[in-house]
Amino acid sequence: MENRKDESHKPVTVAWTGASGLAYGVRLADVLLRAGRDVLLLLSEAVEQTAPVEMGRTAEELVAGLRDVAAARGVVLHTFGRRDFSAPAASGSAPSAGMVVCPCTMGTLARIAVGSGDDLLHRAADVCLKEGRRLILVPRETPLATHHLRNMAQLSADGAVILPAMPGFYNRPRRIEDLIDFVVQRICDRLDIDVRLTARWGDRGGEDEG
Repeated sequence: MENRKDESHKPVTVAWTGASGLAYGVRLADVLLRAGRDVLLLLSEAVEQTAPVEMGRTAEELVAGLRDVAAARGVVLHTFGRRDFSAPAASGSAPSAGMVVCPCTMGTLARIAVGSGDDLLHRAADVCLKEGRRLILVPRETPLATHHLRNMAQLSADGAVILPAMPGFYNRPRRIEDLIDFVVQRICDRLDIDVRLTARWGDRGGEDEG
C-alpha cells in the first residue's frame, strides 16, 4: 500500500459515468476543489446525455462552473476524455491520492472487475488497484442482479471500496442537497479529506465547508 502520510499535494481523480446520480459526482468535484485539492476529471461520453436530463445543464457548463471554483480556490481542474491515455491517471508513476467513480454504472463496474483497461477510466481504475491506491466506486442502481453483486464482491476483495449512493436519514434531511452531501461526506471520509457537510451520528447539526 502506498505511503499515505501526506497526500494533500496529490490530485484526486474523479470519474463521471452515464449512471443516474450525476449530482453526486458534480458535488464531489466541487467539494474537493473547495477543500484545496487538484482534481483530474474523467468524462465518459454518456455524461453528455445525462447532464442535461438530470442537471439541466450541459457537461461543458458543469465543468465551466467547476473551473470557476478551482480558480477561486487556487487549485487546478484537469479534464480528460475517454481516449486520453496520456493523462496522469493512466500511469502508476504519476502521483495520486486515489480515484472515485461517481456515479458508477454497472457496466463500468464490470469492466473494472475484469481489468479491461479499454478506455482511460477503466485504465485509471486498474492503475489504482495494481498500485494499492484508494479506488472508490459509487454505484447508483436498483435492484441489483446477482452478477452485479458478484462483481462488487470481486472488486471489494481486490481492494476497492464499494460505496453505493445510499443516503442516511438520521440527520433529518430537508433538501435533496442534504441527501447528496451525506454520500459525498462518506466519500471524503474514505479519502481522508476533512470536510464537514452533514451532521454525523450523535451530532446536533452539520455545517457546510463553505
